Amino acid sequence: MANNERIVLDWETVTNFVIDSFVGYGVPREDAEICADVLLASDRRGIESHGCNRFKPIYLDRIKAGIQNPVTNFEVLKETETTAVVDGHDGMGQVIGYKAMQMAIDKAKKYGMGMVVVRNSCHYGIAGYYTTMAAEQGCIGMTGTNARPTVAPTFGVEGMFGTNPLTLSVPTDEAFDFNFDGATSTYQNGKLEYYARIGKDAPAGALVNNAGEAYVGSSADALAAMARGEAALCTLGGPGEEQAGYKGYGYAMFVELLSAVLQDGSYGKALTGKGENGEKVPFHLGHFFIAIDTAHFLGEEVARKKAGDILREVRSAKKAPGAERIYTAGEKEYEIGLARKDGVPINASVQAEMNAVRDELGLTQYKFPWEA
Repeated sequence: MANNERIVLDWETVTNFVIDSFVGYGVPREDAEICADVLLASDRRGIESHGCNRFKPIYLDRIKAGIQNPVTNFEVLKETETTAVVDGHDGMGQVIGYKAMQMAIDKAKKYGMGMVVVRNSCHYGIAGYYTTMAAEQGCIGMTGTNARPTVAPTFGVEGMFGTNPLTLSVPTDEAFDFNFDGATSTYQNGKLEYYARIGKDAPAGALVNNAGEAYVGSSADALAAMARGEAALCTLGGPGEEQAGYKGYGYAMFVELLSAVLQDGSYGKALTGKGENGEKVPFHLGHFFIAIDTAHFLGEEVARKKAGDILREVRSAKKAPGAERIYTAGEKEYEIGLARKDGVPINASVQAEMNAVRDELGLTQYKFPWEA
């Protein structure tokens, strides 16, 4: 079988397997179901960088390395009617994110708005999962997270903060809500890793080198340069101010601040996942979750229709020559979800990882289609 051959695994099988695997690594079943739902929501939307591709290396391997706790201690340090501060104690990021977002939604439903901030968490999957939770319950949702420092500030050449997604959802009257989920950096580590596998050069404006110039070269060399501290990712807009890179810098810093300030959490260089001697240590990530209940304004129905009207008007705009459609955020992911009704495509490397996890845990009830 060719290395790039992808075989579809049906949703029931992949869901049960991911749940059973998390349970096998010590995650309580109820929490494992949340983790699986967040993980596979990414694949359903076509965001494969955060789905099955990260199942083993980001979650299972970190549990095995002892830097992530399979049993999540969701401790509320302080709470008011509309706010809460949570310590996740390096538990499962998806569980922490799910509980924190639902807490914010519940507060919004009662008081109009809710905000929950988190410290000492782990990678929580696609940020858009949590804002989707809000939109489905009639709320405008916002979330963000800090991450390991690989992105340089404007006029800087050193990674000082993460790719820091700023994610937003608004409920609409369409089949899909408005859902914008994107990093505040021009490119992400995962995208460069993918380009390296297919032999594609690093895109122009993706990185800056130590001379303060746009990095030029292969994606594989770019990743190696980042590891040596000789290059860093750029914020949205690219290096310098000519293409307004300072705007991406400002958004990234806003996410960094809300992921650390209110909860007295870790930030920047403290998020490398490495100790003084290079040993693996917990990442101690911070998140924030905001929910605004539309019913506390002029009502959910009014808000949904107005949002839908705005999106439809934008999509009806005059198109560029050769362009077939104008999309609004969340539309492509919705259509990918429809196209993937039969299951998730699994590439050869992930197939091997799933085989290894199954054999390690003795989950003999699973026979995968690539083994036929």
